[in-house]
Amino acid sequence: MIKKMFLAVLAIGIFATSCSNDDENGSTTASLTLDLNGLETLGSEYVYEGWVIVDGIPVSTGTFSSITFPQSFSIDAAQLASATRFVLSIEPANDPDPAPADTKVLVGDFSGNKADVNTDIVGDFSIASGAFFLRSPTDEIGVNNGNDHYGVWFGTPGMPPVPNFMLPTLPAGWAYEGWVVGESGPITTGTFTAFDMRDSFDDFSETEQPGPPIPGEDFFLNQPAGETFPLDVRGRTVVVSVEPVPDDSPAPFVMKPLVGTAGQDTAPATHSFGQNLGSLPWGEVTR
Repeated sequence: MIKKMFLAVLAIGIFATSCSNDDENGSTTASLTLDLNGLETLGSEYVYEGWVIVDGIPVSTGTFSSITFPQSFSIDAAQLASATRFVLSIEPANDPDPAPADTKVLVGDFSGNKADVNTDIVGDFSIASGAFFLRSPTDEIGVNNGNDHYGVWFGTPGMPPVPNFMLPTLPAGWAYEGWVVGESGPITTGTFTAFDMRDSFDDFSETEQPGPPIPGEDFFLNQPAGETFPLDVRGRTVVVSVEPVPDDSPAPFVMKPLVGTAGQDTAPATHSFGQNLGSLPWGEVTR
């Protein structure tokens, strides 16, 4: 009888200890689920990284390169419960910096257990507008030589041309880039952050004259593979995209707020961009 009582007490003790350990070592993580739309695969040197903001401090929720959603991540339960905001950034694949990069793509504040995320952290494109004209100033010396259909410039023609974009000033980590869709794909006109000065690129332009003080490009030299220069811009699609900086992809990023079609008339005629807000990523984050 004594032996049986001892075994019963021992069993109760083991059970109690086991329950106590389960409580102490129970789950301290919770699941964060991303259901995002409109992202595109990045180059091999970059990944997406999620962040929750806890007491003003960014806490990484993990990196990913697949754009198939939904995706779930295990996060410290207490931090996730205290998070007020979710941010998605683009980060180097080999990143020694524990802080988020400037290239923040999506943001949203938690309301209860859900955050609706959008690109407002990049800019408000709801009033995006602008126009462009066809002209080839870089191959002219004092006189228009009739080649104006070989160039595209963003603004209103004049002496000098002036900008006409209604676009937000981008935060650090982002730049605009112009494109003309050629026979084999988009051809860059260069990146820019200011609308009243030349952009960063003139490799396709002639060298007779500098370009005007607005973004744009003539298409005479150094033709890309699959293209024939001079490039007749008439009838072609013209795009303004928003690009991460730095950027390891030669193609336009998914964010293309303005898209237009070049008409047949050269300067002084202008051709209007239309809004393309459906290209902007968005989604939902739940905890």
